Amino acid sequence: MFKHLFKLIWNKRKQNFLFLSEILVSFLVIFAVFSFLTFYYQNYTKPLGFEYKRVWAINYDNGGLTKNSDSLQIFYRNLRNSLKAMPQIEAVTFSGANFPYSNSNISTNLNKDGKTFDWVNVYTDAEDYVKVWNLQLVAGRWFNENDQLTKNRSIIINETLQTAIFGKGSAVGQFLGDFEDKNRMKVVGVVQDIKANGDYWPAGNAMFKKSDTSDLRYTQNILIKVSEDANAAFEGRLYKFMTNTFKNSTIGIEHLTEMRDAKNEVTIIPMIIFTIIAGFLIINVALGLFGVMWYNINKRRQEIGLRRAIGASGSNVSYQLVQEALILATLSLAVGCFFAVQFPLLNVFNVPSSVYLIAMLLAVAFIYLLVFACALYPGKQAAAIHPAIALHEE
Repeated sequence: MFKHLFKLIWNKRKQNFLFLSEILVSFLVIFAVFSFLTFYYQNYTKPLGFEYKRVWAINYDNGGLTKNSDSLQIFYRNLRNSLKAMPQIEAVTFSGANFPYSNSNISTNLNKDGKTFDWVNVYTDAEDYVKVWNLQLVAGRWFNENDQLTKNRSIIINETLQTAIFGKGSAVGQFLGDFEDKNRMKVVGVVQDIKANGDYWPAGNAMFKKSDTSDLRYTQNILIKVSEDANAAFEGRLYKFMTNTFKNSTIGIEHLTEMRDAKNEVTIIPMIIFTIIAGFLIINVALGLFGVMWYNINKRRQEIGLRRAIGASGSNVSYQLVQEALILATLSLAVGCFFAVQFPLLNVFNVPSSVYLIAMLLAVAFIYLLVFACALYPGKQAAAIHPAIALHEE
């Protein structure tokens, strides 16, 4: 039976070329859509790694502050005490421009045994940093006062970086080279991954370093964790306090909940637009497939009538036409899968191979369902052709 069907398809290869092309294009588009959706879904299901609710970010211009280290320490110590004295503030920490959901990024390279690991996100830990974010350690410890007295600088890395460097081994107690591989840094802890770029993006490589006095010169953000009763009135008083503290400086107060929504929208909106465009394309392809099959049935009315006249049932005729469509789809999918499988093999866009493999399976299933749906009704119409009428037309 299949040999006969392949012979029929081969004899009509020029007529089937359009059908094959539409299936191939549809598969590639659906594969791209499912790759994005699978990638975002896998990241979305992973833990966030920190708490962003009730966290506010205060940004300011520190250009007007003194550059003297001792004076800066006194200034920021007094500022921190004043903020913590407010009943609505539970924790205060100072931060550089790089913190979750911010539009800034500070990265470096780390070295281990001659191998370089690029694009390591650097976060600076100041007092109460853990209290503000509620970060979760999975191994080792957090920073303590003794870390500032050691010869080798202490750092904390995230789970993703630990896996990239040490595989399944433990990173605690190991030494890493800095970006020039000159100074050694000791890993004292491993923290749970934090998705700092939104719910739909991976954590990436990250490390935390202890803040020192030199960091105060570049501090332009204060992160605070507020209580449940912190409202707009308190925000107004906080803004006035910061304005009086930082003369001639522009003060901004942002809520991490709003910053998170903005980050997620940057991902979701283009994906929705892309999905809608792909949906319209698939509808047009489905209509095209339906039209091609309808046209082929009308061209083969005499063939169908002859088959019915020699004893073929209507279900057999319908089954044959659906089989032909699925075989054509299989031929197109074989070509499409050849191109799709190159993505995980070549590690395109540095995306996990599982994303492409799942997307490929979903795209194949979707195309088969699409072709089956488009072939089902024309196949039923072909089964309804009366042999006497078809042969009389001949």
